[in-house]
Amino acid sequence: MAQRETKTRGGWRDWMTDRVLRGLIASALALPPRPRLALMGGLVRRVLAPLAGYRSRAMENLAHVWPDLPEAERCRIADATAENAGRTMIENYDVPGLLARMKDAPLLGEGVAAIEAARAEGRPVLFVTGHFGNFEAPRAALVARGWRIGGLYRPMANPFFNAHYAANMHRLGDPVFEQGRRGTMGLLKHIRGGGMGVLLFDVYDSAGVPIDFLGQPAPTLTSAAEIAVKTGALFVPFFGIRRADGMNFDAVFETPVPHGDPAEMMREATRRLEARIQENPGQWFWIHRRWKWRRQARQRSREAARMAP
Repeated sequence: MAQRETKTRGGWRDWMTDRVLRGLIASALALPPRPRLALMGGLVRRVLAPLAGYRSRAMENLAHVWPDLPEAERCRIADATAENAGRTMIENYDVPGLLARMKDAPLLGEGVAAIEAARAEGRPVLFVTGHFGNFEAPRAALVARGWRIGGLYRPMANPFFNAHYAANMHRLGDPVFEQGRRGTMGLLKHIRGGGMGVLLFDVYDSAGVPIDFLGQPAPTLTSAAEIAVKTGALFVPFFGIRRADGMNFDAVFETPVPHGDPAEMMREATRRLEARIQENPGQWFWIHRRWKWRRQARQRSREAARMAP
């Protein structure tokens, strides 16, 4: 087992991959912003996404939720997804640049007044969002204005890459916790003390509640809503919507979701994300294994077999 772990995590392949990625990131950051974004967006769209299977996975996901969508349109959305992913990655590695660009970006949406009032009162706020546009842009807009916004991050499987990825997460704002029981408890303590934090909820988790997402069941954790209810935190969906110029963003803060049953709160947050995806489908991360419908089918079969007489 130890030998197998060495080969899969922390071995020479991971080290080489990390060296290549570090070099690519450093080279891109040496360029001015506009050609940097064009380079990374084009590289992921034309090279990385097809080679790594990301494009085909996006096409499968699109066919799963929108089976009547013409293939040409699925191709367009899959390519836009890869372009946005490349731009987002390098944007989030240029923390000073992202903060500078978002400092004067207007805060939009009906939730702005609510979060400003909560800050003045010392009431905690828990922001929720999905892998849409650049999900760090609204947080950067607040941090650049002096707000302190914590969050959770999912560690990378490659430990060499994760070392600088995690450090970069801390550069945008603290406290930042690694996903897991300890990290969740740390974020809960921060929110309970009147702090603010961000959670992304659009990832598959077999322990989640089956909530329909774009018309298909997608297990979704209710922990974000549970934290909000336990701490009395305002529960606010926000979105960083990429503008047509490919560089700038609308930082939109929506009306807070009322407290209630955590599953219903997450259904409402899901509906808010669905509406954004319907408007700009190429800005959502279709590369994710969000539904894992084959695994869900196997799980349903096992459960049916256990319940059979």
